[in-house]
Amino acid sequence: MTTDTPVLPVTESALARAGMTPDPRLREIMTSLIGHLHAFVTEVKLTPDEWTAAISFLTRTGHACTDLRQEFILLSDTLGVSVLVDEMANPKPPPATPSSVLGPFYTHDAPEIAHGDTIARSGKGELTYVRGTVRDMQGKPIPGALVEAWETDGEGTYDTQYAVREAPDYRGYLHTGPDGRYAFYAVKPVSYSVPTDGPVGEMLRAAGRLSMRPAHLHLKVSAAGYEPLTTSAYTAGDPYIDADAVYGVKPELIRTYEPYKPEAHGALDPAPQWVLDFDIVLPAA
Repeated sequence: MTTDTPVLPVTESALARAGMTPDPRLREIMTSLIGHLHAFVTEVKLTPDEWTAAISFLTRTGHACTDLRQEFILLSDTLGVSVLVDEMANPKPPPATPSSVLGPFYTHDAPEIAHGDTIARSGKGELTYVRGTVRDMQGKPIPGALVEAWETDGEGTYDTQYAVREAPDYRGYLHTGPDGRYAFYAVKPVSYSVPTDGPVGEMLRAAGRLSMRPAHLHLKVSAAGYEPLTTSAYTAGDPYIDADAVYGVKPELIRTYEPYKPEAHGALDPAPQWVLDFDIVLPAA
């Protein structure tokens, strides 16, 4: 609370009760939460109708959540909280690959694919070959690292957003080889709007904010003895690269998709339209 914010009796009482919380960390969190929340209510002179509207908004946000849709993660993302929490929890010293937001579309049912197989089974989009090497901070390859990937189709839609989802698509996982390398087919990502048919969409429209995310491919990478990483490859030149609705873009994660040329990229079958090189560096745990 700022020094010029009056402390009302109810605030003093709430802080005193929070101060009796047995667990030290929970006590710290609850005391700070109550202090900042009461200061916010006091500063903006929140009305009963506005507080009721806020409770209704949070209730509807919960109702919008399903096994395949997480409206609260989307809310956290669009408020910049997800990136803030991630940056504080996962500082990545160079040359480690920076992290990015997980987003609300990660699922636990992605299929395992073989090296060089595809995550885009229905093939909506421009065929792209994604490849890279997972290394440690000294440049040594990390064999057996788990690489999970997911993305939208070429129409900017995740498989979980379709009314009928017969099986997971545009997502999969594989392990790096003895040389630390991984490779798979995908489609070239496209920019898309975050879901706006729920409470978060209402909030964005009321605030006059864009709902767009720049084109990107999600990756989660983990290996025994190393810090896990959630990151993304953002497409250079995307019109929304500087206006990401969830604040996930970092300059170090912007990548260029190169037109496929056999003489430059080697013979690939099937021949893709694009090639993306995305090396990953993991710090030791």
